[in-house]
Amino acid sequence: MSNNERLVEVYKARHEMEAQVIRSLLESYDIPCFLKSNAAPSVLMFTVDGMAEVKVMVLDSMADRARELIVSDGDG
Repeated sequence: MSNNERLVEVYKARHEMEAQVIRSLLESYDIPCFLKSNAAPSVLMFTVDGMAEVKVMVLDSMADRARELIVSDGDG
């Protein structure tokens, strides 16, 4: 990992609660992640025209593994 490695989106959650579940999953596999949203936290519980969407961001070097975990968790 380099100091200037960029963050990439690995998942777009419909609301903060869903994003927190994904964050917990990734962090349980030692993949740090960051949540990015345009809405104030906890203002809207559900998406209204995408306003409550939260992007789950990870380092580029961990993105493939993060996506695999998200997909496999959804299958289980």
